Amino acid sequence: MSAARLSLALETGEITLPDTGRIAVFGPRGGVHDLSGLPLDRLHVLTGFKPDVDYFSARGLTCATLPEGRYSASVVFLPRAKRLARGLIARTMDVTDGPVIVDGAKTDGVESILKDCRKRTEVSPPLSKAHGKLFSLTPPGEFDDWAIGAPQQIDGGFVTQPGVFSADAIDPGSRLLADTLPAKLGAHVADLGGGWGYLSTRILEREAVAHLDLVEADHAALECARQNVSDPRLRLHWDDATRWRPDELLDCVVTNPPFHTDRSADPGLGQAFIAAAAAMLKPSGQLWLVANRHLPYEPNVSRLFATVTEAAGDNRFKILHAQRPSRKAR
Repeated sequence: MSAARLSLALETGEITLPDTGRIAVFGPRGGVHDLSGLPLDRLHVLTGFKPDVDYFSARGLTCATLPEGRYSASVVFLPRAKRLARGLIARTMDVTDGPVIVDGAKTDGVESILKDCRKRTEVSPPLSKAHGKLFSLTPPGEFDDWAIGAPQQIDGGFVTQPGVFSADAIDPGSRLLADTLPAKLGAHVADLGGGWGYLSTRILEREAVAHLDLVEADHAALECARQNVSDPRLRLHWDDATRWRPDELLDCVVTNPPFHTDRSADPGLGQAFIAAAAAMLKPSGQLWLVANRHLPYEPNVSRLFATVTEAAGDNRFKILHAQRPSRKAR
């Protein structure tokens, strides 16, 4: 758990917080960012990632996806996406009356953000530790041009937001999977980790699909899906796809699962999606999955399903088709 920079800055007095008023915490990651050095009874955690909402809510913290009112101070944990990071800072500066504390790793572009912030407002001397930096900003500042604004439109007429997966174009792996799917998928289908809705749009081209559940942990992506897919057969779920379960067993699961934790490859995420899919399928159910060619999913799929084949692929991606989940998986 990474807490070094923020804890050290508070302990040494390099960063001070107001004695009263709410403190907003933007974008903390569960199990990564330790908030125990902050006054917990005054914190308002702001994140759109459902597993993080669940993590901090379970620890008694108040969570929301958007700011509510004004704050006496704020903490921003920088995300990887530069446009999203800038947007978070712009939003924070708009709703904060006191110091805005920014914390980020070098690999997340904190040095570039620090340089740009110095051109716009007063910035404290940065604290460098654990391959990152922490500094504070003094509102107000000229950050309006950093605001995220309305969703952007990409090829195909879809809308996306900065920071969501495949924000600038249709993901080529998802396109390959959609092009490979057979005409018959069954009446009840789920799109796990469905993002802003591309795969769901393609699945719903089939009239025989009576119900489609799109499960997505990123609130911003799910709101884009709400705009991109108006078909009444679609049901949207803001949830952790590895924990969500349907009301009844499914005929088919389609998924392009994530495989990164921050910047590190983590095949365990995709394997958790596979296990969740097996648990929610009928005995005759099927799984369609796209993965990067190098990811070692086949042993896990073979353990959980009676048959698995590579239905399509290229030098970058493979499409796996698995059928008949084992009783143990369900």
